[in-house]
Amino acid sequence: MTTHPTAAVPDQLFADAEAEARWRARFTAPRVSLPGWADDAPDRSLYLSNSSGVWEIYAWDRAADTHRKVTDRPNGTSHGALSPDGEAIWWFADSDGDEFGVWVREPFAATGQPAEPALPGVRAGYPAGLEIGHEVAVVGTSTDDGTTIHLSRAGGEAEVLYAHENDAGVSALSKDESLVAIAHSEHGDNRHTALRVLTTGGEVVAEKWDGPGKGLDAIAFSPVRGDNRLLVAHERRGREELLIWDVTADTETEIPVDLPGEISADWYPEADALLLVHTYRARNTLHRYDLKTGELSTLDTPHGTIGSAGVRPDGAVEYSWSSAARPGVVRVLRADGDERVLLEPAGHKAPPSAELTDVFVGDVHALVARPEGAPDGPLPTVFSLHGGPHSADEDRFSAYRAVWLDAGFAVVHVNYRGSTGYGSKWRDAIEGRPGLTELEDVAAVHDWAVREGLADPRKCVVNGASWGGYLSLLALGTQPERWAAGVAGVPVADYLAAYEDEMEPLRAFDRALFGGSPEEVPDRYRECSPLTYVDAVRAPVLVLAGENDPRCPIRQIDNYLDRLAARGARYEVYRYDAGHGSLVVAETIRQTAAEVDFVRRALG
Repeated sequence: MTTHPTAAVPDQLFADAEAEARWRARFTAPRVSLPGWADDAPDRSLYLSNSSGVWEIYAWDRAADTHRKVTDRPNGTSHGALSPDGEAIWWFADSDGDEFGVWVREPFAATGQPAEPALPGVRAGYPAGLEIGHEVAVVGTSTDDGTTIHLSRAGGEAEVLYAHENDAGVSALSKDESLVAIAHSEHGDNRHTALRVLTTGGEVVAEKWDGPGKGLDAIAFSPVRGDNRLLVAHERRGREELLIWDVTADTETEIPVDLPGEISADWYPEADALLLVHTYRARNTLHRYDLKTGELSTLDTPHGTIGSAGVRPDGAVEYSWSSAARPGVVRVLRADGDERVLLEPAGHKAPPSAELTDVFVGDVHALVARPEGAPDGPLPTVFSLHGGPHSADEDRFSAYRAVWLDAGFAVVHVNYRGSTGYGSKWRDAIEGRPGLTELEDVAAVHDWAVREGLADPRKCVVNGASWGGYLSLLALGTQPERWAAGVAGVPVADYLAAYEDEMEPLRAFDRALFGGSPEEVPDRYRECSPLTYVDAVRAPVLVLAGENDPRCPIRQIDNYLDRLAARGARYEVYRYDAGHGSLVVAETIRQTAAEVDFVRRALG
């Protein structure tokens, strides 16, 4: 086995003590996710927080205003849910971040007893949806054999409700617990799913599919018992929009919203209105849509990005929010118009950072930040490529972006073709030629940054994680003249080997993206694989890899590193004992320090 050079982790990045403390404080500042609550016991809430130094699940009793850390695991916990009566907490137990495990359950109130399997007899797998009722629980599990959805009544033995070799998942459970909505890809494309509604006895009630290239997403059944209408997201006109599906009558009502960009939503408690989250040009606004009158009203929220939002039984809207300059908080907008911070954990606050500027290079939207006080003229520049690819960079706070700015780099985020928030055509433009298509957009933005005097062409860095890590490696091999260094976190490096080892839902995603499996279109996988171009890489490269990563497995990364080693390339590796990223704050800080230090050394 080849021994690869290990990346150094410096004790500090900045000689100035204040600067060193500032960048670390942004990562260690306690943060919380938007709390969810039990449907019938809304004073009982659940959220994620890094307050202990590891992202774990916390229970919040709002009536008593007490908080309890529920989980305590070395690599953290990221999936949890409450039963509707608020008596039980469910959380997903995997091993060392590998995402393969089972759902376990424990009481909301601390008892000192360990959590126990929520559905005994259901074998381990990757999570594929969870819906919990008073009498019914529905759990989706994905394995190499496909997807199986189990249903249990009143804690009894779990029975198979649905099984198929293609990817699927649990989407929604009706309030009266008589109907289950699932999203499936029996037609072979899990990027554009179809919907099926079943009784809890397994009988098919209704089907909906908009045809090739047009996905449907079941958001939620009406929150009113006996009202079994289903809120659905569709893309019939080339962007994310909404409809309400009466599954019993099999009729639908589209929701016309005169706003640019894309729309997602959830119900108000009485099912008389929808809470809309409007996404346009990397920012969000909140709106109330009255289902009787069609009136659309805008809610008063700060300029920036809304991570998630929900409406409480009393009509208050709670939402998570941040902007590039201001750290994230959970805010509440009450029915009387009062708007304030709802939940901030104890501890120090993250120092602020710089604003982002919008740039459009043709149709490509980029977000640009310059270091405060930076001199005029070209700067060393990090081109940060987001993961997904079905994601987007937004006007949100990022401790990671801020440390690059503190180190004197400009940062350019590129929402390349394949990104969400810009319509279906933009998102799906990478199908059949993934990776290479996105890099055409990155090249156009790179040309703009050099031409406008922002980026020093001798000191441009390509950087990303997950799909962004894949793009970074591919860029280093196909655009070697552009890059002075590269950083690739948990990347696809050898696409053929990655397909063999990755989790089945991602294989299904790849088949939809490439137009078939490696056996069916081998030349296409080779054309879009970083390994194909490894001998053309000239710039120093740092690769970060999780030993237990089910999405970008370690073997295919080792294949790429071995090729770098064989030709004497300049590269370093940072390996860690977790999965596709880390939930441990100290580990994130170590990786960030290694990345900045590597790039500084690479640029001389």
